[in-house]
Amino acid sequence: MSQFPTLLFALCLAGSAGAFAQHSESFPVKITVDAAKPLGPLKPIWHYFGADEPNYAYMKDGQKLIGELGELNPRGIYFRAHNLLTTGDGTPALKWGSTNAYTEDAKGNPIYDWTITDRIFDTYLKRGVRPYVQLGFMPQALSAHPEPYRHHWTPEAKYDSIYLGWAFPPKDYVKWGELCYQWTKHCVEKYGREEVQTWWWQLWNEPNIGYWHGTQEEFYKLYDYSVDGVRRALPTARIGGPETAGGTGGGSLQKFLEHCVNGTNAVSDSKGTPIDLISFHAKGQPKFLDGHVRMGISNQLRDIDGAFAAIAKFPTLTHLPIVIGESDPEGCAACQGPQNGYRNGTMYACYTAASFARKHDLAAKHGVNLEGALTWAFEFEDQNYFAGFRVLASNGIDHPVLNTFRMFSKMSGQRLLATSDAQISLDDIVKNGVRQRPDVSSLASLDGKKLTVMVWHYHDDDVAGPEAVVSLKIPGIPLATGKAKLTHYRIDETHSNAFTLWKSMGEPQKPTPEQYTELEAAGKLAELSKPAFTEIKDHTAAIDFTLPRLGVSLLVLEWE
Repeated sequence: MSQFPTLLFALCLAGSAGAFAQHSESFPVKITVDAAKPLGPLKPIWHYFGADEPNYAYMKDGQKLIGELGELNPRGIYFRAHNLLTTGDGTPALKWGSTNAYTEDAKGNPIYDWTITDRIFDTYLKRGVRPYVQLGFMPQALSAHPEPYRHHWTPEAKYDSIYLGWAFPPKDYVKWGELCYQWTKHCVEKYGREEVQTWWWQLWNEPNIGYWHGTQEEFYKLYDYSVDGVRRALPTARIGGPETAGGTGGGSLQKFLEHCVNGTNAVSDSKGTPIDLISFHAKGQPKFLDGHVRMGISNQLRDIDGAFAAIAKFPTLTHLPIVIGESDPEGCAACQGPQNGYRNGTMYACYTAASFARKHDLAAKHGVNLEGALTWAFEFEDQNYFAGFRVLASNGIDHPVLNTFRMFSKMSGQRLLATSDAQISLDDIVKNGVRQRPDVSSLASLDGKKLTVMVWHYHDDDVAGPEAVVSLKIPGIPLATGKAKLTHYRIDETHSNAFTLWKSMGEPQKPTPEQYTELEAAGKLAELSKPAFTEIKDHTAAIDFTLPRLGVSLLVLEWE
């Protein structure tokens, strides 16, 4: 595998480091969280993760990271991976993976081998993670265009060079449907009906771009055969799609939903095809300009806004769960370059906090059922430390962004009304992003005798800026008078941040055992200070703290 070019790596480091320069100025921010005004359940939409490369999951650092994800919410985390049906020996590479699940003998008879797919799913389930099963890609023996089949992509190659024989329709749709049936049947026999009916099943990936080298009508036909195969094996299986790129995908999402509602089913010749899940992808658009990274949060939120609006036009489908099957700051986890310099430091962590909160808001705006937003980031085995990939961990060392999800995992119950005099409005951030004043805002929840408030200090530009002096007021607390334990978690330059420590060590690519232990500890979620007690008077708490630019805080109040 290629190594990250030294110049680009230096630019990425410089871009992230620029965010941490301290300014003597500061500005006041007033945030109010009304504990007496619930907005409905705070759905754990962050429970979803995924990656192109399925085989990394059962490797050393992959197993470690899967375990850490499972610890966030055992049996409630889902993982989606490409290449689960791709032909090959299971050797992983960038943007590649394989399982050899389907081959044929000399007479064209199917040969099914679930050895590698079982190994992948066993890794998930043993660590408390459930499969979000992607039916794809096309096995070589079934591909209508089987040669060339395998790509050997590197970050220096053109992205489109990956689209080879695995991206084509099947030469025999009946055989494809039977493959779906046999795989589902095997999973039910191995893992049990009760377990498998909790999984999600979906077909393919981004069929409106190069991942699908067929017509849209051929994709609908593939979907019909996929649903038939999965449901024959497990009538209660939950299956959907279409995982379009670019939100609506230029109308592809609507046309797929129209097929499911009113189209002619290619298997039964009846009207419509079952759908239990609606999925699409939404990406941001970072750029490198004037010596720093500028994020494109508005691009991602516009994708979501447009797709939700399109789904809302189908009254019979608005109740269905929606999973944004890839929801990220940009579109290529394995790509490298200065525009991706946000990935190692706190920018990625802060962007995640700010964008996930707006996903909740957009779902409420359109009245749709947002089940999840899937973060397409995992880990790349045996690469350089902090090599510039979009990952959650590097060589077993957690990145700051993973701690944002650890913060999310501590939030539950009812979402509370939260307002800030420094927040960017939903309409403004969707239209313009955060290019002028920063977005200092919050997400809050109440669950029994625990109240949580996440606060972020976000800006699209990864440059230095003044810190926010936050005055947080929380009226409406169920406890009238007394004391509540306050635990303050923080992601910033020196908290929950192994990247900063690694740089201070001289950026070692072969850390000593002692250094590795230090880095491992630095990658965990850290407290800003020791837990203390705060006074509650007249059902109200008041907490003051400072928050640096691109920092994230989680305040947890607990009382008896």
